[in-house]
Amino acid sequence: MALYLSIKLSLQNLQVLSFPSLYPTIPLPFCSRLSNLHIFFSSWGPYSNANHHPSRFLCPESYYSWFLENSKHRSHLDQIHAQLYLSGLQNNGFILAKFIHVCSNLGQIGYARQVFDAFPDPYVYLWNAIIKGYARHDLFINAIDTYRTMQLVFERPDSFTLPYVLKACGDLLAFKVGCAVHGQAFRLGFESDLFVQNSVVSFYTKCGRIDLARISFDRMRDRNIVSWTSVISGCSQNGQPVEALKIFSEMRGLNVVPDWVVLVTVLTAYTNIGDLKSGESLHSLVIKMGVEFEQDLQVALTSLYSKCGQVRTAKHLFNKVEVRDVILWNAMISGLAKQGQASDAVNLFQEMISKNIKPDVVTIQSTIMACAQLRFLGHARWIGDYVTNSSYQDDVVVNTSLIDMYSKCGCVNSARKVFYRAKKKDVVLWSAMIMAYGSHGRGREAIDLFYAMKRSKVSPNDVTFLGLLVACNHSGLIQEGLEFLNCMRDHGIKPHHQHYACVVDLLGRAGYLEKAHGLIETMPAEPSVSVWKALLSACKMHCHVRLGENAAQRLFALDPLNRDHYVQLSNLYALAHMWDRVGDVRMLMKEKGLNNEKQGRSVIEIT
Repeated sequence: MALYLSIKLSLQNLQVLSFPSLYPTIPLPFCSRLSNLHIFFSSWGPYSNANHHPSRFLCPESYYSWFLENSKHRSHLDQIHAQLYLSGLQNNGFILAKFIHVCSNLGQIGYARQVFDAFPDPYVYLWNAIIKGYARHDLFINAIDTYRTMQLVFERPDSFTLPYVLKACGDLLAFKVGCAVHGQAFRLGFESDLFVQNSVVSFYTKCGRIDLARISFDRMRDRNIVSWTSVISGCSQNGQPVEALKIFSEMRGLNVVPDWVVLVTVLTAYTNIGDLKSGESLHSLVIKMGVEFEQDLQVALTSLYSKCGQVRTAKHLFNKVEVRDVILWNAMISGLAKQGQASDAVNLFQEMISKNIKPDVVTIQSTIMACAQLRFLGHARWIGDYVTNSSYQDDVVVNTSLIDMYSKCGCVNSARKVFYRAKKKDVVLWSAMIMAYGSHGRGREAIDLFYAMKRSKVSPNDVTFLGLLVACNHSGLIQEGLEFLNCMRDHGIKPHHQHYACVVDLLGRAGYLEKAHGLIETMPAEPSVSVWKALLSACKMHCHVRLGENAAQRLFALDPLNRDHYVQLSNLYALAHMWDRVGDVRMLMKEKGLNNEKQGRSVIEIT
C-alpha cells in the first residue's frame, strides 16, 4: 500500500517535480525511439557533456541504468519508479534488478523490498539483488529467509546467489544452514566455481571450523588471491597463527604474489607469536611492493613493533603517518601499555583527545590498563571521569576494566561506585567486583556480593570462585574457602591450579601445613609452580623445614632457573639456623648463575 501511494504521488507530481541537475531535454531521435517515455527532468550540470549525454543510449535498460547510477536521493528513485509505470516498464526484470541495487546502495533496503515484492514472478537476478542488499546491510536473517522463500518457489540459485547467502550464514554463525547451502552448491554443480568456493572457505573460517575450511581450500582446482586470503586470515583470526604462516609459506612457494590484505593478516600472525625477525623481513617486502602507505598495513606494522618491544621503531612509523585514524592510535597506545610504558600510553591518549579524535572502546580499555599499571589514583580518577562523561559509561567491558583499575589503585569505594552505576552486569563485572573486595581483605563483602549475584540469576564462572577464594585467603576465612572450593563442582566448574594455590596459601597462612600438603596430594592434575610456591612460602612463614624442602625440590624440577625459589628455601634454612644448608643453597645458585639480584623500585603517590 505504501509503495502504491508513493507511485501515485510521483505520477501526480511528475511534471512539477524535478530531478535535480538532470539533462534538460531528451533529443527528438531518442524520444522517437522511446515514444512512451515522457520524462521532463531539469539539467544535471556535472554530466552535461557529450560523453554523459543520455542520447547515446539505444535501449530503455541502458537509459534507465544511467539515471539510476547517478541517483543520489530517495526522491530520484520515486520519480524513476513512477516513470517506469508510465512507460509500462514496471515489470522489466533487468531495470528492476538495477533499481533494487541502487536502493540498497542508498540505504533504502525497505524500498527495495517493496519493489521486489511487487514483481509478480521474480527472476533469479532479482532474488540475487535483494539477497545481496540484505547481506550488505548486515540483515543476515532477512537474507537467509529470502533465500528460503526462493527455494519454496523452486527458483534455482546461481553462482551469484550462493556467495551472498554463505556470507550471511558466516556472519550470523549459522553453521548448520551454511553447511546445507554448501551441500546444495555441490549438488548444483558449483564445486568448480571459484566465486562460490571462496565463499565456502570464508564461511567455514567465520564459524571457526578451520579444518573444514582447509579441506574445502585443498579441494579447489583453481585458486586466486582471495582464496589464499580467506584461509590465511581465517587461521590467524581463529588463534592459529602458526598454521596461517605455514599456508602463507606454501603460497609464496607457488609464486603467488600477495596483496596488501594478505600482508596485513600475516603481519598480525607474526605479532601474535612475537616473531619480530620474520615481521621485519615482511616489512621489507611491503616496502619493495610499494604498499607501505596502505592504512591497514601501517596499523599492522605499528602493532608488530610496539607489541614486540620495538617501541622506538613503532613511534617512528606512527609519526610518519600524516592522517591517523583511531585504529592506528589504538595500535600505538595498546602497544605502549603492553610493553609497560604506561605513562607514555596515557600521554598519547591525552594527545589524541587534544586533536579531537574520538576514541573507541579499544582506546579506552588500553588507557585504563595503562592507568592500572601506573597505580596513580589521580590518573585513575581522570580516566574514570572521562568515561562517565562519554558514551562508554554503560559499556560492560569498560566498566569491568575501571573496577579492576580502581582496585589496583587501592580505591575499592570508587570501584564499588562504578559497579552500582553500571546498568548492565554480566558475570565478568560481578567477578571483577568480588575480586576487588577480596584483594583488599573485604571477604565478607565479597561473599555477600556473590550471594547477591546468585539472586540476580547470574551464574558464576571460574574467575568468580577465584575472587571468592582470594577474599577468603586475605580475610582468613578458612571454612568458607574450603566450602567454595568444594562447591565449584556443584556449578559444573573444574578447579584450576590457581584455585588450589589460593586454598593452599589460605591453609598455610593459618598454620595447617599438613592439611595444605594433603590437599596438594589429592589434586586430580599434577600440581603447578604456583601451588608448590604457596606451600613453600607458608613453610617459611612457620619454619617447617621438611615440607619446605619437599616443596622446594618440586619447584627446582618444574622451574629450575627461577632464583626466587632458591631464595625462599635459603631464608627458610636461615630462620631454622641451619647455616650450612644456607651455604649449600647459595652455592647451588652460583652454579646455576642465579646470583644477580634484581633491583626494585617503589613509588609513593602523595595526594
